Amino acid sequence: MRMTLNLCPNIPDPDGFYDELLAAHQGLSKEESEAFNARLILVLANHIGERSVLTEALKAARTR
Repeated sequence: MRMTLNLCPNIPDPDGFYDELLAAHQGLSKEESEAFNARLILVLANHIGERSVLTEALKAARTR
């Protein structure tokens, strides 16, 4: 079964997650924050694992 990109709200407590994400950046320099974001993207991309979904996500992020 082919996975598709879900662009609908899908995170329980999105505000809580956003707060957690911001907290993860506290105390980091701009460069450290950018490196953290890159590592987080790669961890989540690996979790998704479906190349076609990752390609859709890249296109969606570029156009938003």
